[in-house]
Amino acid sequence: MIKIGELSKVTGCSVQTIRHYEKEQLIASAERSEGNFRLYDEVAVEQLLFIKHCRSLDLSLPEIRQLLGLSRSPGAQCDDVNRMMDRHIEQVEARIQELTKLNEQLRMLRRSCSNRRTVEQCGILRNLSATPVSSG
Repeated sequence: MIKIGELSKVTGCSVQTIRHYEKEQLIASAERSEGNFRLYDEVAVEQLLFIKHCRSLDLSLPEIRQLLGLSRSPGAQCDDVNRMMDRHIEQVEARIQELTKLNEQLRMLRRSCSNRRTVEQCGILRNLSATPVSSG
């Protein structure tokens, strides 16, 4: 059994994050020592590393909660897991398209000004101050 500070070091998650996941019931509530310190076992370490990996893939807490629930039924078909991952991939692809458009807009904005201009002549500032044209 380890205290929350050690769990934080082992997993690379902040103490605040660990407490948040515990509050959200993503990890089991910790036992308490006689001195009222939270104590965690190896299962908590594994759960926290699983959650951290999921978060690195930008999965939401509800998605992680669902995955944790599904993982408790090892004999079940993984259709639900696959559907969730397919939805997440679609969301990521949509965000990539949005970010690609943003990148194009920023590059176009950057091309509107050379390094040899003064702030008063800055094409970027002029374009940002211009009234946007409605796209609808």
